[in-house]
Amino acid sequence: MDLAAKGAQAIASKDFTAAINHYTNAIASNPQAVNYYIQRSTAYTRVSPVDHASALRDAETALMLASKRGKRELITQAQLRRAVALFSLERYGDAKQCLAWAKKLDEKEKTIKIWEMKVEAKLKVLEEGDGKAQISVAQLPDVEMPVAQEKNRSKAQSGTTQEIKQELATSENGVAAKPAEAPSQGAQTPSNKIRYEWYQTLDNVVVTLFAKGIPKDKTHVDIQSTSLSISFPLSTGADFDLSFDPLHANIDPTKSSHKIMSVKAEFILKKATPGDQWPSLEGTEKNIAIGGTDASGEPIKAAASQFHSTPNIAPVYPTSSKSGPKNWDKLASDLTKKPKKSKEKGKDREDANDNDEGGFDDYEGADPVNGFFQSIYKNADPDTRRAMMKSFTESNGTALSTNWSEVGKGKVETSPPDGMEAKPW
Repeated sequence: MDLAAKGAQAIASKDFTAAINHYTNAIASNPQAVNYYIQRSTAYTRVSPVDHASALRDAETALMLASKRGKRELITQAQLRRAVALFSLERYGDAKQCLAWAKKLDEKEKTIKIWEMKVEAKLKVLEEGDGKAQISVAQLPDVEMPVAQEKNRSKAQSGTTQEIKQELATSENGVAAKPAEAPSQGAQTPSNKIRYEWYQTLDNVVVTLFAKGIPKDKTHVDIQSTSLSISFPLSTGADFDLSFDPLHANIDPTKSSHKIMSVKAEFILKKATPGDQWPSLEGTEKNIAIGGTDASGEPIKAAASQFHSTPNIAPVYPTSSKSGPKNWDKLASDLTKKPKKSKEKGKDREDANDNDEGGFDDYEGADPVNGFFQSIYKNADPDTRRAMMKSFTESNGTALSTNWSEVGKGKVETSPPDGMEAKPW
């Protein structure tokens, strides 16, 4: 199990001290992972004793990283965590402002509404001019961006960026490692040519990203239970970023894997529910908050179902029956079953309840439905035959009645199916 997965498991089991340790180690190995800071900020607000200052620092770092990547969902979550930390620090005016910025990005996020009510309740009891209601935050905070390793963050104040990079490239024996060569312009697929495909098996969902020259040592892959994100630098100096959040259904990050090859990257996502067929790679709804809070005052969240199946409904055909429309498909299917045969004294013969006319497949074209209606006509009395012929002919094949007392009263009008229009030939 990777460090991030251990951190998520620790939060779920309310072991927030362990969660902080796991996410701290995960950040040390991948300081550009926005979600790691968001989750560690959450853990800081729930651990005992609570560390609101660290929660705010992580939330603001996550906000800067998310803004750099242009990830709307992550910006919203980071701004929300920032508001929660500010609320805990009794900076209610700043918390309200951060919630407003988050709401502009996602008005449907119900957690924002819960915190807005909590903030408004605090602001109402403050006296006029109270500093707690003042707004002093900027939409993007002025924080130090994380360097290659979080433990070397303090070195940024005493050395240049190039010096820090050189120190990080130094091997354990003190000998400077040879800097990795950047891929040439022609060795990497241009960003507008990069594409992906996906397919699924009963147990896995496989996503393939087709791109040449993906730098293995600089590629960040984040596989969570409901999301997948990939980012890596391009030879042009820009960053390529691809994210699926949320996925159609939950996956098991601990059993998922990825592999980066010369011309592509492959991500094997283990389905949390084997055999579940995904109609699409991405889902349509996010997690929503339901009423109530946990012991630390955090809103409780529950995952909403993302897709709802629609039952198959048999087509309805025009009818003059007073009892309503019939399911002719089911009726024809039931009546067109071939008679069962049984053996008696070594010879094949029809069951005693069957006639000797054979199945409906014996009629022309081997069409059982056509054979069904031909059988009705063949065994009907003269009035029923007249009703069937008259109704079928006059309605241009759109109605068929066996009731002569009704059909004989006048012309049978054309009754096209719903959504269709009858036109003269």
